[in-house]
Amino acid sequence: MLKTYRQKVILLALSTVLMAGVQNGYAKDHDHSHDHDHSHDHDHAHDHDHDHDHDHDHSHDSDIYAGYFDDEQVKDRALSDWEGEWQSVYPYLEDGTLDEVFAHKASEGDKTAEEYKAYYDTGYQTDVDRIVIEGQNVTFHEDGAQRTGEYQYDGYEILTYEAGNRGVRFIFELEEPSDDLPHYIQFSDHSIYPTDASHFHLYWGDDREALLEEVTNWPTYYPSALDGDEIVDEMLAH
Repeated sequence: MLKTYRQKVILLALSTVLMAGVQNGYAKDHDHSHDHDHSHDHDHAHDHDHDHDHDHDHSHDSDIYAGYFDDEQVKDRALSDWEGEWQSVYPYLEDGTLDEVFAHKASEGDKTAEEYKAYYDTGYQTDVDRIVIEGQNVTFHEDGAQRTGEYQYDGYEILTYEAGNRGVRFIFELEEPSDDLPHYIQFSDHSIYPTDASHFHLYWGDDREALLEEVTNWPTYYPSALDGDEIVDEMLAH
């Protein structure tokens, strides 16, 4: 009888120890799962923030491209932002390559394709069919001749347009005055801080202030490596 009782006590004690071990093991597994879920949620939140920042940056860049920005966002730029060989897009307007672009604008805008073409004919018109920029040297190609001058940075000007949006002209001045070269060149490429240009509008002349008033003729240049169809694709993308 006593032996049986002791056996029961021992069995009860063993059962208690075994149950405690199982509960501790369960609690340990539960904590691990909680930590894993917490980490997963944290990573998901991080991804969400990253996507949000990416969308914000994209929208931010689009606003700048459209001409909406704060003065303090504008930064000085070096001539190297426009380094390379560039071709005028005016010949592509003349031969009809850009007609697809004007038709696309007409489908979304308030002018006909013909009216858009006339507007850009005035804007793109130039005899300077090629520009090469290397270091501080700018070479203008016109009617088979070329002229090269060294230009130094002369600051920027922020302009407000009639439509309410704004633009920035980055200005460079000819180092050694010459009758064969413009004293000033002014770049506009929809960017407002240092970055490599994908295309640009260029204004040139001898009167710095008068150039800032020019808003109807803006010769436009794309990389010389692009053909007409690739330029059309670039224009349609914007």
